[in-house]
Amino acid sequence: MASKFAQLLSDSRRALFTMLGIQAVIWSVQVVNWLDDYDLSREFGLRPERVDDLPEMFTMPFLHFSWDHIISNSWPLFVLGFLAAYRGMRKFLLASLVIAVSGGLLVWLLENPNSVTAGASGMVYGYLGYVVLRGVLDRNLLDAVVGLGVAAVYWTTLIGVLPVAHGVSWLGHLGGLIGGLAAAVLLRDQPGRPAPEPAPAPADSRSALLKELDDLGL
Repeated sequence: MASKFAQLLSDSRRALFTMLGIQAVIWSVQVVNWLDDYDLSREFGLRPERVDDLPEMFTMPFLHFSWDHIISNSWPLFVLGFLAAYRGMRKFLLASLVIAVSGGLLVWLLENPNSVTAGASGMVYGYLGYVVLRGVLDRNLLDAVVGLGVAAVYWTTLIGVLPVAHGVSWLGHLGGLIGGLAAAVLLRDQPGRPAPEPAPAPADSRSALLKELDDLGL
């Protein structure tokens, strides 16, 4: 029990520093972007239906179009990213990859060809889906409680996956959410295999020899 708690504490500390580092990068990029009149967002945001723009699905989460845009994304990204990462960095990185690809592809395939999409909100929706579903699939009490808490706090944001707000990439939100749910399924804990039965202890060779001699009448 003590070793599991120590591991959880270590993973949580690593998750905290990871999310602080990501926030530092996003805000540093925002300062440069703002000074450059948001040319970075226009250059490295994702443009639909252009094959040479596909790699931008990995850069667009770090870019925003205004201070209000980055402020609205930063807090939920930090909280949900931490909750997605505190169980281990390997699963967190793989989940992040699935979310980025899922959200990016949906935008690239279906968004208005004349638009440029940027922002971390797709990752926010992805981490939301991942955290909520992970505890259910893994049958982990702590993760299930965390997932229920997240669902209770953030359920109203799910309206963002519908085309109801002008100027908001609801496709990015929807794609991110789908990616988060898919990552929870793909990365779920597999049930452990039953431990093999121990091999019978070898018989004492001297006892076996004496028994054979006794059977022979010697």
